[in-house]
Amino acid sequence: MNKIRNAVSFNATIDIIGINPFVFIPEPILNNLFREFGKDKGPVPVKGTINGKAYQQTLVKFAGEWRLYINTKMLPKSPERIGELVELSIELDFSDRTIHPHPKLVQALHDNPKANAVFESLAPSLQNEIVRYIANLKTEASVERNVQKAIGFLLGKERFIGRDGLKS
Repeated sequence: MNKIRNAVSFNATIDIIGINPFVFIPEPILNNLFREFGKDKGPVPVKGTINGKAYQQTLVKFAGEWRLYINTKMLPKSPERIGELVELSIELDFSDRTIHPHPKLVQALHDNPKANAVFESLAPSLQNEIVRYIANLKTEASVERNVQKAIGFLLGKERFIGRDGLKS
């Protein structure tokens, strides 16, 4: 098998590291993913199915091993299913995964130049974490409340996304 043009199926046993359930990808499949992706470093965007349910995830290397982490969105009660054999398929995911900031966050940053300057100085991963958190909220009330928390966080005044406010 030289290229992974479609999903490849395999079975794997759910394992755990810390509190995070995961499966190992068989080495021949992993090597073919790397070959098609054109590199074997950094996160690898993938999609497929687990027990017939579609997922979109990122392969990451942690503690020297490549792992496909299994969250509860992918597999309900996954932390309780350690040792279970699951049926998976996997392929590279070339879809655009860009998450656009919520308009209320954009407006709040525009209205507060100091918070915007701090936001722009953050590492891209932390910017993305803030954008993703707010973009995934379900109600407008939650969006409004959390946009204000984000601004307070950027100004060093309050906790947000599990972190203390930033120091200026």
